[in-house]
Amino acid sequence: MSLLKLGFYNQRFHLLRFIPPQSSNVSPPTFWVQNLTNNNTTNHSSLSYTPRINPVIAKALRTEAAATAQPIKMVKAIRVHQLGGPQVLKWEDVELGEPREGEIRIKNKAIGLNFIDIYFRKGVYKAATMPFTPGLEAVGEVTAVGPGLTGRKVGDIVAYAGNPMGSYAEEQILPADKVVPVPPSVDPITAASIMLKGMTAQFLVRRCFKVESGHTVLVHAAAGGVGSLLCQWANALGATVIGTVSTKEKAAQAKEDGCHHVIIYTEEDFVSRVNEMTSGKGVEVVYDSVGKNTFEGSLACLKPRGYMVSFGQSSGTPDPVPLSALAPKSLFLTRPSMMQYTSTRDELLETAGEVFTNVASRVLRVRVNHKYPLSEASQAHADLENRRTTGSIVLIP
Repeated sequence: MSLLKLGFYNQRFHLLRFIPPQSSNVSPPTFWVQNLTNNNTTNHSSLSYTPRINPVIAKALRTEAAATAQPIKMVKAIRVHQLGGPQVLKWEDVELGEPREGEIRIKNKAIGLNFIDIYFRKGVYKAATMPFTPGLEAVGEVTAVGPGLTGRKVGDIVAYAGNPMGSYAEEQILPADKVVPVPPSVDPITAASIMLKGMTAQFLVRRCFKVESGHTVLVHAAAGGVGSLLCQWANALGATVIGTVSTKEKAAQAKEDGCHHVIIYTEEDFVSRVNEMTSGKGVEVVYDSVGKNTFEGSLACLKPRGYMVSFGQSSGTPDPVPLSALAPKSLFLTRPSMMQYTSTRDELLETAGEVFTNVASRVLRVRVNHKYPLSEASQAHADLENRRTTGSIVLIP
């Protein structure tokens, strides 16, 4: 016997019990409806023959009966039960239900790994629940759609980036309005590697600060997933691009990705070098995903009325900066998030559409330099965190 408690605002029937049939040769399922007002209990063998039962309650009972009859589907996923290092990423079985109204179920083909996943794993950003499945980016095939849903169908290849968290799984349920169609010209691995990073680059260079021809921009971590796209995009827009990297190998990649000048910050002081390269004028904008180790130097590199765009903190959270520190050069400081730049359906479609268009036209060259089985996500996290990777990282279910 299963028990379902309902709390309808304007109904007196609250406690419902469903007794499923044991075989196909017995009478229909029996439902017990208890009236909590007068403690009367009535046995009804068939909802369709009981006009006294409110239609809302009848629908709930049928839903419960259907749920009881459905087998539970199990899929593999990465789960985090406690915050910490890469070792807290556990490969486990999880239950997966059916999509509800407005939802779809997708079987993931490729999953993007991003530094924000590390922030959630360590607790820098707080997950809504514990335990949780990390991941904010994936591409997959639609395998089921919720009741009444239009615009999506089984077999569609779709991508998403951002909320809800939970892409580190073989399959997942998603709100249909959070996914975008992947054009045939972009393969799933490429799409998964560029959705979140590409849309981040789009809002950074097109809306947060609008890069134009003649601007000089400074991009930290220029050989990273977002950094390499920023360099390519800013170059295509006509800007002079200065990039910082940690090694000579990464410097070579940054050059290929459109950097006019590359600074190896482990060997040179980037503030002094930027000052030399700009003849003391500074840059219009700094895109800083490093955080603590570069923040103050980034402010020093800006020209008057320059924009400090802090969109990550791979080296740690920057020390607090008093507002008075911005005053001498009338600087602008922002800490943007992609979620606020794709909050509407139209913004999401426009942002993703521009990314896919630039990939198809080769304005953006995607570097998927590392692929890991999803079950080895802990190793992928360790490699990214310890700067052993360049370009994009993709997990394959």
